[in-house]
Amino acid sequence: MDFNENKPIYLQIADRIMEKILNHTYKEGDRLPSVREAAADAGVNANTMMRTYTLLEQNGVIFNKRGIGFFVAESGRQRVWDIQYRELEDTDLKYIFGRLANFGYEPERLKQAYIDYLENREKQK
Repeated sequence: MDFNENKPIYLQIADRIMEKILNHTYKEGDRLPSVREAAADAGVNANTMMRTYTLLEQNGVIFNKRGIGFFVAESGRQRVWDIQYRELEDTDLKYIFGRLANFGYEPERLKQAYIDYLENREKQK
């Protein structure tokens, strides 16, 4: 697995697991690979993978059945959606809006650009 240097590895792995939950690769109730299996697949230390699973568990995305393993929580997909939506608003949009403001991008122009994007995206489906 390739990692970038801008974000801790355990957070990058958590992001990838959450993407798999959002796209239904891992469904609610599914068992995740064991810590050791997942660590080997990702090419990281088992402690790094355990840190990832602990973070996801603390956020209500997964849960641990002692002695059996980690599973996607019943509300796991919704929790992922909530986490990523909050990150979009708190981080991504602030960055994008800052860039737009620096260039003097007008709100109406942004609105039309977004409408055009959605229309083109719909046509491509």
